Amino acid sequence: MSSLSLKEFQDQVADLLLRHRSMLDVLSKFQQSNAAANRAVIKSITDCGCLQIHASKQNYSTDMTLEEAQEQLGTHLSGQVCEHCKEVIASEVGRNLFYMASMCNLLDMDLNKVLAQESAKCSTLGLFNLS
Repeated sequence: MSSLSLKEFQDQVADLLLRHRSMLDVLSKFQQSNAAANRAVIKSITDCGCLQIHASKQNYSTDMTLEEAQEQLGTHLSGQVCEHCKEVIASEVGRNLFYMASMCNLLDMDLNKVLAQESAKCSTLGLFNLS
């Protein structure tokens, strides 16, 4: 499968978006698709059981080095997402990306530029970006 650029994807979405061209429709579909992606992950835990959550307080100290924090802090996840759940989650994330691209199109924003700006911000600010 060839690599699809964000620009090509954004152009493809622009060609396909007919029914939900209103910004209000796109915003509500973006939010709905985000909830569906979250739900797919939750179902992999509650229905399938391929993933498990084992959550507890994260023991973090501002005195930790980056390496110590990365070693200490966990994801709360255990298990491996199965192929079926991975397909479902990927489908929902893809739909979410579709509506994200739609929103960018309606606002005349280049998704590649948005990604580049966020990457530059992450590179510049590092951990301070998360505050």
